[in-house]
Amino acid sequence: MLARKSIIPEEFGLPGLVSRMPRKPVFRDRVNKARFIAKNGSCNLAHKNIREQGRFLQDVFTTLVDLKWRFTLVIFTTTFVSSWLLFAMSWWLVAFAHGDLGRMEQNGTSCVTHVKSFTSAFLFSIEVQVTIGFGGRMITEQCPTAITVLILQNIVGLIINAVMLGCIFMKTAQSNRRAETLIFSRHAVIAVRNNRLCFMIRIGDLRKSMIIGATVRLQVVRKTTTPEGEVIPIHQIDVQIESAVSSNNLFLLAPLIICHTIDKISPLYDLSAMELQCSDLEVIVILEGVVETTGITTQARTSYISEEIQWGHRFVPIVTEEEGVYSVDYSKFGNTCKVTTPHCSAKELDEKPSILIQTLQKSELSHQNSLRKRNSMRRSNSMRRNNSMRKANSGGMRRNNSGLASGKVQFFTPADSVT
Repeated sequence: MLARKSIIPEEFGLPGLVSRMPRKPVFRDRVNKARFIAKNGSCNLAHKNIREQGRFLQDVFTTLVDLKWRFTLVIFTTTFVSSWLLFAMSWWLVAFAHGDLGRMEQNGTSCVTHVKSFTSAFLFSIEVQVTIGFGGRMITEQCPTAITVLILQNIVGLIINAVMLGCIFMKTAQSNRRAETLIFSRHAVIAVRNNRLCFMIRIGDLRKSMIIGATVRLQVVRKTTTPEGEVIPIHQIDVQIESAVSSNNLFLLAPLIICHTIDKISPLYDLSAMELQCSDLEVIVILEGVVETTGITTQARTSYISEEIQWGHRFVPIVTEEEGVYSVDYSKFGNTCKVTTPHCSAKELDEKPSILIQTLQKSELSHQNSLRKRNSMRRSNSMRRNNSMRKANSGGMRRNNSGLASGKVQFFTPADSVT
């Protein structure tokens, strides 16, 4: 049998109407993505399958500085003990070759006095390398070989001491130690500043010694796919920031708010508040400068993922003037307050500027309404207090009047007094 045709046209049927209805955009839940830079500035990157391990040995000094303290101390201890043992064997061989081990000492006939065993040769090796000189053992002029070994051991000991001292100095004066006192706000904020959507963070320095030539760089890291189908897992995009000078150097005397205007060249230009929460981008902040006291270049890093970006917030002021001195309250360093901000993207704001005007008007009306409510509540509370005070005063006057009315006045005549 043939299918029965409906009287109602297909475009006006239920499937046709449903297909033509406007659908709201569906946002997928954000997949938990690994951070590229941790909050403390460490890089979340693991190096695997490195075949040319010998390249690290070509730069031994940097390798020693990069090692942890326990490994560095173990290496230096092993190096010292090994050098002492090596030259102890050399002194024992010198004494053995000269025949000083099995005979009694005579005046000026031994290469090294009081070296009769390997233990005494080891003690003499330590005395020579660390220049202790107890006085019991000493070299004589009978053996040119012993003089050569003495010169070699002194040179080797100086080299080991120089490397050890330099490595320890570099490890204690590393630039990342100074970065511990360079702080960033826990969250980033997006709000309207100068009629434009802006991405803002706050940075500060806890020390009084300044960072000379401080510069701040912002990068957005996200996974992108090119039109040719190439997947770039870590695509770094530079982000421009506002700067008072052309050289982009900051005078980091007090905490500063770093502002990025979300314009057409910004990677955040097409993102609204909802789309930002569902995106997998990561904003990396890099603060660089020269330490004033040591002259070493330092770098502090942090990052912000979408959950750490607060839309419609602004940092509270923390710098105040007290008795002629500017004071910074670091307890409010990361505090923010809510402000009226459109939830649309910066692109939509550029296309429809009326959205910002309507939002500001609504916020102004709500602010005025809240002020009116507060004033009305204050007036009602003051009227209640006045009424209660009036009632209390009137009640007291009534009690006083009733007390006066209840008292009776009696008049006594002389006759009454005689009776």
